This record gives sequence, C-alpha cells and structure tokens, in this order.
Amino acid sequence: MREVKLSRFSSRLTVLSMGVAAVLGAQAASAAPSADMPTTTLQTITVTANSSVRDKVQEGSVHTEDYTPAQQADHLSDFLNVIPGVTVGGTSTVNQRIRIRGLDDTNLKVTIDGARQEGTLFYHMGDVTIDPDLLKQSEVSVGNNSVTLGNDALGGAVAFKTVDAADLLKPGQKIGAKLHAGYASNNDELLTSATVFGAPTDNIDLLAYYGKRDASSGEDGNGRELFEDSKGENILLKAGAYIADDHHIGASFSSTEKKGIFPFRPDFPSRNDAPIPQQVKRDTYGLDYTYNPASKLIDVDANVYQTKTRILRDSDYVTNPGFEFDAQVKTIGGKIQNTSTIDSSFGTHKLIAGVEHYKKESEMSRDFIKSGSDSAKNTSVYLEDQWQNGKLTLTPGVRYDRYESPEFVAGGKTYDNVVGALAASYEIAPMTQVFASYTQLFNGPDLSQAIFNSDGANTYVNNNLKVEEGSNAEIGIAKTLRDLTVAGDALQLSGKYFETNIENFIEFVRSGGTRVGLDCATGQSGGACQGAVNKDEDFKIKGFELAADYKMDNFSMGLGYTRARSKGDKTGDSIPSVTGSGSNSGDRYMVNLNYEPNDVVGLGWRSTYVASITDNKQNTKPNYDVHDVYMNYSPRQLDNVKATVGVYNIFDEAYASHSSRLNAADAATTDFESGRNIKASLSYQF
Repeated sequence: MREVKLSRFSSRLTVLSMGVAAVLGAQAASAAPSADMPTTTLQTITVTANSSVRDKVQEGSVHTEDYTPAQQADHLSDFLNVIPGVTVGGTSTVNQRIRIRGLDDTNLKVTIDGARQEGTLFYHMGDVTIDPDLLKQSEVSVGNNSVTLGNDALGGAVAFKTVDAADLLKPGQKIGAKLHAGYASNNDELLTSATVFGAPTDNIDLLAYYGKRDASSGEDGNGRELFEDSKGENILLKAGAYIADDHHIGASFSSTEKKGIFPFRPDFPSRNDAPIPQQVKRDTYGLDYTYNPASKLIDVDANVYQTKTRILRDSDYVTNPGFEFDAQVKTIGGKIQNTSTIDSSFGTHKLIAGVEHYKKESEMSRDFIKSGSDSAKNTSVYLEDQWQNGKLTLTPGVRYDRYESPEFVAGGKTYDNVVGALAASYEIAPMTQVFASYTQLFNGPDLSQAIFNSDGANTYVNNNLKVEEGSNAEIGIAKTLRDLTVAGDALQLSGKYFETNIENFIEFVRSGGTRVGLDCATGQSGGACQGAVNKDEDFKIKGFELAADYKMDNFSMGLGYTRARSKGDKTGDSIPSVTGSGSNSGDRYMVNLNYEPNDVVGLGWRSTYVASITDNKQNTKPNYDVHDVYMNYSPRQLDNVKATVGVYNIFDEAYASHSSRLNAADAATTDFESGRNIKASLSYQF
C-alpha cells in the first residue's frame, strides 16, 4: 500500500527562522567587538561543556560557552535547560526526557555523534541514554527551521557530540590524560573517570575514556525518597586519521549502561510499588568520512552507524511474575552531504545537498519468549541554498522523503512526501537583524513502544493512518549594542515569535485494565485492542523566546523568558503526551550571573522561575523557584588542576518539572526533582 502526497509549498514568510541567543551572559562574551550579527543560515544554539572546543564549533553559531554547572552535570537537564524553549524532565537518569516547546523526544531528531536515536521503549522511562560526562557540546535546533533535519523532527533537533582527542591535546602534545572525580550529597553519587588521548603522528589521533557513576536513593525538598540504587558505566573509544591532508576517516564506539534498583515505573519515584532490578544500556558504533579539498565546490561529510538501546528486567531477581522483559530498539543508517560555495556577481550561494537512509527495528521478549518485532525505514534527499547578497540572506530548501511504515502500526504502508522551506534575514541597521522563516513538516508513523510489540496480537493495524504534517513559522529580531557603560562591553537582545501547526497528530491508544482500547476491526473507541490513530483535530503551538545577554570585563549576566502553548482547534486541549503530564509548561524566567575576577576563581548564580499553568481540564501545574550557586578554582601553584563546588536548589524547593510526570493532586504519581544538592568535582589533566 502506498500513500503519495505532495505537500503544499507556500513562499510566504509568515514568521521567524533563526536560533536566538542562549540565556547565559557568557554568550555575549563569545562575540568579538567586530563580529557580525548571525544570520538565518545558522539556526542552532550550541551548549559547550569545555572551552577547548570553542574553535571547533560552527562559525557564527550561537554559543553558551563554558557553562560551569554543566561541568558537574549528572542529568541532561543540567546541560540543556539553559536554552530558551528547551526543558528536560524526569528525575532519574533512566527517565530523562527532552522537550522542545512541549514536544518530547518522540517528535524530535536526537543524534549522538551523528547516529539517530530512534524509537520508543517504555513510556514510564526515557529514550535518550547518555551520561553528560561524555559530552563536549550539544547543538540544538529549537523548532524545525531547515529541510536538512527531515523526518522525526516536528519540534526540532538535538545533536550530542562526545569529546575528541583534538579537544584535549595541547599544542605540540603527543599524549596526555585527564582524571576526573565528582561527588553529590543528595544521593551520595560518586563519579570517577579517566581519559587517555594522544597523537602518535601528525595525522592520527586516539582517545579512550572509561567512567563510573554510582548513586543511592536521594530525596526531594520534602524529604520523600527518590528510589534509585544504581551503578553506571561509560565507555568511549575514538580513532581518527588524516589521509593526504584532504581526507579524514574516523571510527568511534560509545556505551552508556545503568543498572540497579529502580521503581517499576521510574517516573513514579514516590509510589509504594516495590523497586525492582532493571538495566538500561545504549551501544553506538560509528564510522565517519570527510573530504575537503581546496575546491570550494567540494566539502563532503558522510557517516554510517548502528545504535541500540535496551531495557532489561531479569526474572531471576523479580518475585512478581510478568515483570521480566527485554525490550530494545536498533537503528542502522547513514548520510552523505556535500556543501558547495559559489561566488557570483549576485552574491554568494552555499549549496547543501544530501542523501540520508536509516532503518529502525524494535524487538520485545517477555519471560524469555520473543513476543513481537517491527521495523520502519526512511530514505530522503534534500537541497538547501543559503544565498547571501549584501545585507540580505535567503535560504530556500526542498526535501523528498520515502517512508516505509511499521507493519503492525500502519500495515507497512509507504509514504512519499515532498516538503519545502524558505527563510530570510536582513540587516536593517548596523548589528540589527530581522529574520523570518516558513518550514513544512513531515513525520511518518513511528514504531509502537517496544514493550507492547506483539506481532499483531490484540493490535489494531491502522491501514488508513495518515502521516503527521504541518508547518513551523517564526519571526524575530536580534540587536547588539556595544560600549554602553564602559569601553568593550556588549549587550545582545534577541526575541522571536513562533507558530507550529500539526495536522493528523498520531496517538497511540493502549488497552487493558481500566483503559478503553480500540475495536480490533474498525479502530473505533471501545474495544480491547491497542493501536495508533490520528487525532480528529489539528493542533497549534504558539509562543515567544526572548533573551538579553550583557558582558562587561569579567562580569556577565543573562536573562531569558520562554512561553509555549499548544491547543487543539476543537477541544482546546493541549497536545497529548504519553510520556508524562500534559505537554504545556508554565512561562519560564531565567537569570544567570557570572563573575571571574581573575584566572583563578570564577563565581556564578542561576535562578529559574516557572509560573503555574492550568490546562483546559482544570489540571494545574504549580509554580516553582530554584536557585543554584557555584564556584570554580584553578590554583596557579597546581597547573592543570580545576576544582568546582556548587549548591544546587539552595532553598530545598519541593517541586516537579513541568516536563516530568506531574499530578498536583497525587504526590505518589508525581516525578519530584531532587532537593538541595551539594556537588564537588576535581579534574587534573596532564
């Protein structure tokens, strides 16, 4: 079966396109006094954990550089929550869930070193399995503003990148090592890691990392126990070689494993259910190749990969029957992309052409018996032209996707789809830029949750399932002011308004227990089968993202404001979410202060306030206010030693993130965040 659809392409620029500045004042510091304003061709916000990678980040991108708390991150929220429009819910590291403008990672393109992290395992647990200690940076596309993102990117994309040897080697150094240790008081967490890196020749670099992170149960601000007794292990191996200067080949393997005693439903850490042994593991293998000769017409970037994420519950340790299962999702794929720069009398064209293919497979075994498997695959071709002529930049793009759906979700139907995009920016005054974009969206039916795979048993296969489609439109302005109070200071202001329209939203309907399932033959509500259906209403997400960043000498300050609301055109309800409470969050305000009086000491303060919000069904998510303070110390007498200490959630606020499972009327089914937490870490590189 095949559904062929040519999406309507509108050339109207209805609203904004480029990534706004990140919240931290350190961003303003990253721009030299003569730096130009960024354009719509650079639409990512980059969070950097180590300043040594600063020069390797895409030129002109928006940076949040050297974010001090990220150096003690034990959860992705410590790394990503600084970005307007992005939140990470889930208290446990086996339950961390990324959301952009309310859409969770099932509607985001998430990659680790270029490898797609596809599929869904279990809606009470997270699907992004990585330890922040492996990361050097994350490039985040807040909203889908480019045809290069493609399928599974309704809300945007997050591209995690792990550390390379080149990031750690000092000029002229052939071999080195880094030792790192950290401790957190709330859950007695201990992190130890060692990295060895080297460049035995001028064209070869190698890196090996091994880390352990052990934790006990912590508690929230009211003293409720957050059940977790876990041991984590992380491995990263990388090798790269330059061949004849123009070619580079790289190979990598990364693994994150967490096993221990967790609640049966990890997003209900306060529930009375007896915690049980569980294991979550991700293994990613990758090969990459770049070819960049002197010609401006050739800049090839290619990769192939395999990544597998797994949840295992061992019946040898489980007294309750039926709790044992082994669920996994494996994705195999590759991409090749070429960038050409063409100069002409009418400006400069930067042509990006690419081909991508991937296949994702899910498998489920219960009580050592395979109960189901399914797969889907996607092939796409895209072309984008970033044309700059003086103060004006136009970026049209087109993408073709051929998506073969899962057999037990949409009957294996094949969808052919074409989408387009158009972005523009214009410098209306010196260091003042307005920008706008319109991008069409496409998302094929995903695999069902792996633990519910049953090869069609008790499943409604929806042969009439439509793809999710819609558009993302944005408009905004960015302004930089210099020499306001003293020579060399800088203030950057940015803001944007966005609207995301989603049609044919796909909802997975469960059955069993008190749940009302689907009729196994017709798909109508009221039967005993599970399955995927299109919602009979369209959804719209509207909102603002504002930031102000100021830098003066050794002091920096950042202010941020985020608002996003989704609403159905018939019921007024927000977009449904099976991975937590409703998708809407309260307005978020952030203040960040950083002061570095010298090269020895650095001080910082971060405050986050999230306003309460009540949905269409009168369910309320209460407001909360959280403050962190931290200090870096790098003694001159001990070269290459760096110590960091911080107090997080200073006032022991009892709260749950609005991106987590939250039931204000029932504390037992609310995923509360940790209470006051004192962290200390020490690193030594030689």
